[in-house]
Amino acid sequence: MVAINRIAFMGTPEFALPSLKALLDSGENVVCVVTQPDRPRGRGRKVMAPPVKELALAASLPVLQPERIRGEEFHGILRDFKPDIIVLVAFGKILPSSIITLPPLGTINVHGSLLPRYRGAAPIQWALVNGEEETGVTVMQMDEGIDTGDILLQESIAIMPQDTAGTLSAKLAELGGKTLVRALDLLRSDSIQPLQQDDARASYAPILQKEDGVVDWSQPAKRISGLIRGLDPWPATVTTLAGRRLRLFSPQVEENRSCCSTFPEPGTICRADRNGLLVTTGNGCLLIREVQPEGARRMEVAAFISGRLVEPGTLLGR
Repeated sequence: MVAINRIAFMGTPEFALPSLKALLDSGENVVCVVTQPDRPRGRGRKVMAPPVKELALAASLPVLQPERIRGEEFHGILRDFKPDIIVLVAFGKILPSSIITLPPLGTINVHGSLLPRYRGAAPIQWALVNGEEETGVTVMQMDEGIDTGDILLQESIAIMPQDTAGTLSAKLAELGGKTLVRALDLLRSDSIQPLQQDDARASYAPILQKEDGVVDWSQPAKRISGLIRGLDPWPATVTTLAGRRLRLFSPQVEENRSCCSTFPEPGTICRADRNGLLVTTGNGCLLIREVQPEGARRMEVAAFISGRLVEPGTLLGR
């Protein structure tokens, strides 16, 4: 039997909440929570606490918010909590080896992909962008590489046609919490055989930038659909209509491609009605059901075209 009595938890955003909650609900002894400092957020730039901090305080857990995680000052504070293991879920900074190896059992991480696929900061988004039909979570033993440590446990789920980065992230976060608790139980009973990752099968998921969301209408409809869903809610895909920015949401690849023969140029609106904007692409047509005009809220296309004439033949992205 492996003794895991004291757990230090490191995490910051919404994705980490189900894992911390799962630890608490299963009766684990979380001795401290490490999260990012409070930061300005939103349009008003109001200073707000990270979601993990709010849950930790509600559970009366000690919260550490170091500006720097490298250096003896923070290491000494963390060491004083005497953790047997560190659990890391979307903390937001790369850990130095001195923290990874600080507890006797090291540090384990909950990652939102089936490693070695999609190592990096945005695995959920890139799985959608690339049109994957399956993804999952991996609980891994951390080393000094970027998501390169031995695999302890994996669970997979299907990606639904309507999934966005937001909805898929919520599903994987819940799955991650359940898988984490199961992995800890298996570690205690010495029932896990760590599996070394096959680097030859690795792929990478770098953090997305706003420019990644500019739509190239010459791409196939399926690829553009994946881009829109993968970048929803942030940074969102964008095109232009009559010279003004237009963010795009809720895509649907249309089986009926009759509009493509009437308007062959990619990026042409061939229909605008209460069902959405039907747009030609490099291969097939794409129905856009929600948009966000520049300076306005996200809305259904029915509301967008109310009082606004959008003629068939109008080109997007010009």
